[in-house]
Amino acid sequence: MRTRRFADISFLITIGLLVLAGIFFLSSASTAVSAKKFDTIYYYTLRQLLWVAVGIISFFIAQAIPYRWYKAATPFFFAAALMLLGLVFVPGLGVAFGGARRWINLGFTTVQPAELAKLATVLALAWWYDRIRQKILTLSYGLLPTLAIIGAAVGLIILQPDLGTAIIITGAALAVYLVAGAHWRHILICIGLGFAALLILMQIAPYRLNRLTVFIHPETDPLGIGFQVRQAAISIGSGGFWGLGYGSAQQRPNFLPEPIGDSIFAIIGEEFGFVGVVVLISLYLIFLWRGIVIIRKADDLFAKLVGAGIITTIVTQAFINMGAISGLFPLTGVPLPFISYGGTSLVATFIGLGIVYQIAKKS
Repeated sequence: MRTRRFADISFLITIGLLVLAGIFFLSSASTAVSAKKFDTIYYYTLRQLLWVAVGIISFFIAQAIPYRWYKAATPFFFAAALMLLGLVFVPGLGVAFGGARRWINLGFTTVQPAELAKLATVLALAWWYDRIRQKILTLSYGLLPTLAIIGAAVGLIILQPDLGTAIIITGAALAVYLVAGAHWRHILICIGLGFAALLILMQIAPYRLNRLTVFIHPETDPLGIGFQVRQAAISIGSGGFWGLGYGSAQQRPNFLPEPIGDSIFAIIGEEFGFVGVVVLISLYLIFLWRGIVIIRKADDLFAKLVGAGIITTIVTQAFINMGAISGLFPLTGVPLPFISYGGTSLVATFIGLGIVYQIAKKS
């Protein structure tokens, strides 16, 4: 099969616009917290630019590797991802912050294995479905291995705990399962088991139930979880149609928690208003559209499934974040792809996109 040097330029342009938007929005959202912690307003922007550079290099490396090589390496990659997820619990190596243990300390930086596990789980499922083909309709080859692969990754992530990432991985996994030709009854069983697991987790850890309660009634915890919900709503509402302007957010310096993390969408709404929000959402929708075009053109099952999983992961995470900050969903703590500050998330996203672009060149 002939490999094209360039494929789907509009897909690349959309990615580029999202990356530029991320740097632009972060440069405004990070000024106050950066000045407070490091006596310079540029610390987080410069760090993010460094991670963007690493991500772009990772993208070009990933898109140069034939996707069939990924197929051969998938079992080892998935095993390595599970091992890294386990290492976060090793004393002296795992880093705890805010009641969660999600990072590994490398000395010069920290990495979040859950971000790599998103990609590894998609690859593992695609690899398995490519091997079994029509047997996916059976219980022993389809449903049970699917539950085992999802359960292995999600189980370790829940222990960290990181329910938001677990939900994203589960959603992407079900998308891959569906595209692979799963029986609709098996999909419903997976969804039912997912809801049952959520109920059990809320019983085991009442703070999860509290998040749901506060989502419905923010006034029940005005200084805790409800504080972030209310401040985000105030921030978005303050922007109006056109926004207050770049660097003019009033909630950012003292009131809005995580202004460079999962709350950055609220800053965008305040500074750039309804127009800025619509532009950002439009970019994500164009990204989804071009991703679907690439997936539909793929003539290899493994490639089609990997592409579907990666695109679903990114888009699902984006809309869960924006929905939570807008008050449509309970808070999950997941970052906004391309926009929120974070190295591992950005680099893992670029690697995934490199694989998708390799698929586009082969289609």
